[in-house]
Amino acid sequence: MSSGGSVDGYYAFMLVATALVLMMTVPALALFYGGMTRSKSVLNMMMMSFVAFAIASIVMVLWGWSEGWGGDGVGNGNGNLIANPFTMWGLDGITGGNHIFVVFQLTFAAITVALISGAISDRVKMSAWVVFIPVWLTLCYFPVAHNVWGGGWLADKLSGGSTVPQDYAGGTVVHINAGIAGLVLVLVIGKRLGFGREPMRPHNLTLTMIGAGLLWFGWYGFNVGSIVFTGDSDDAISKQFRSETGITFLNTTIATAAAMLAWLLVERFLHGKATSLGAASGIVAGLVAITPACGAVTLTGAIIVGAVAGALCAVAVGLKYKLGYDDSLDVVGVHLVGGLVGTLLIGFLSSADAPGGINGLFYGGGFASLGDQILAALFTIVWTGVLTTGIALGIKYTIGWRIGEEAEIEGIDGDQHGESAYDIAAGTGVLA
Repeated sequence: MSSGGSVDGYYAFMLVATALVLMMTVPALALFYGGMTRSKSVLNMMMMSFVAFAIASIVMVLWGWSEGWGGDGVGNGNGNLIANPFTMWGLDGITGGNHIFVVFQLTFAAITVALISGAISDRVKMSAWVVFIPVWLTLCYFPVAHNVWGGGWLADKLSGGSTVPQDYAGGTVVHINAGIAGLVLVLVIGKRLGFGREPMRPHNLTLTMIGAGLLWFGWYGFNVGSIVFTGDSDDAISKQFRSETGITFLNTTIATAAAMLAWLLVERFLHGKATSLGAASGIVAGLVAITPACGAVTLTGAIIVGAVAGALCAVAVGLKYKLGYDDSLDVVGVHLVGGLVGTLLIGFLSSADAPGGINGLFYGGGFASLGDQILAALFTIVWTGVLTTGIALGIKYTIGWRIGEEAEIEGIDGDQHGESAYDIAAGTGVLA
């Protein structure tokens, strides 16, 4: 950006956007997930988000930024498949206001790995989680971010290098990435004791609803803050900023509203009740799906993206009981499915009238955009699926993932942290 008031205003905007995304992990995701667990697991669930943020922060500063957005990595073609994590070690070469871009991307890395924790709640040792976080970020998150956002091999190969997959704020990098990792982990780690036989209902839906509201609020930093400027003058930047932030803000809002309503309608049709958990989950499903598409579609397209995501995710969360995998808090059903919906619908609904400037299939653009979106989704699934399997098996056969059976029955909070979230019989020593 050129110097002047527009620069100062933009940095002020990015400070706010970054703070909003930080809030999405702690406390918003921690509250959302914490309320969905059983009372004997809520502290551990919330701690997994807090610990994820702390570790991701250190990893990002030391080598994550270099691996994702810089360096002279190795790979095929003109772009690198993996960037060198040591070229900009410790943010070497990053000066001045550019630090805010690092912190902004840091918050994305943190929430992505924190999302995975919801799939494996109630049964995982904190030590295993602490080992998993930096290894997964290094092998899965930063390479995918580099290939989608950092000018890597994938972006170079799609459409002959003329376009890149449209992923405004993380449909592939964040949600498909976290969703496929969550699926792999639940298959490797196994089910909770009593899954499918005992009720495992959310213990505090008030916390979950508060968390969902905070996620929706914070998501404006997530989506609207992801603007990338294409002009080099103050006038061009100001014009793009006003138009692009407005449409991404509105698309995020209406897609989320449509998804919540669609989820509730499906829930009412399938189960006869429209629930608060359904409303909260529908909100997140809509936010997930519009994340890659908020700069690619028109307002009508945003409503379609949200409605399709809300309906499909509402159906998808029930598949774990039919297929027998224990995705505790529906990471697969919401983030993997929602991320795929948003990413792939871009290929149909993308409009040259939107900031992305690319026509999809329904707007006369042919199959080029759809092909890009499919390949980006497949790249993320294969890359992260294979490497997460290796990481998960490595931990399983070394330090182990699971807490003991007795500890799982009594509660992971007491076993891993020596604490209980609630003293329901004050003065008697009986803990929840």
